[in-house]
Amino acid sequence: MRVLFVTVFLLILDQITKALTRVQMDLHESIPIIQDFFHLTHVANDGMAFGINFPAGIYVFTFVSFIASIGLAWYLWHVRKATLLLRLSLAFILAGAVGNLIDRVLFQEVVDFLDFMIAGHHWPVFNVADSSVTVGMFFFLYYSLILQPKLETAHSPN
Repeated sequence: MRVLFVTVFLLILDQITKALTRVQMDLHESIPIIQDFFHLTHVANDGMAFGINFPAGIYVFTFVSFIASIGLAWYLWHVRKATLLLRLSLAFILAGAVGNLIDRVLFQEVVDFLDFMIAGHHWPVFNVADSSVTVGMFFFLYYSLILQPKLETAHSPN
């Protein structure tokens, strides 16, 4: 289960960057790193990804994140001998789920700070945990839709 080192690394990176953002930046403060492309912007999100929210959402998202994290950990254990790409995808997703779960439990909100503007479009502000989930889902979809069918075809009797 060496992929759990990836989970732990991403989780620590996520929590350190969020803590630095909380301590070093005022809420809604924005620091241009590359003008009109990338800023560090401190926002607090008590909803789901990209600011999606509804009444009592923090409790629903906290509960769903907790259940999803348990499910991901169980599934990762279940496929512990599967291909590295599948295990890595789950490790990334688990890191992101737990990273944002920690924020919801401790602070009742998630700190976001990575702020991109591309071709006049302002992308919703996000964090390392959100990035981990996104990369993990990309790996998982690639594995599930492209790699796994090829592996099954290669190993199937003709």
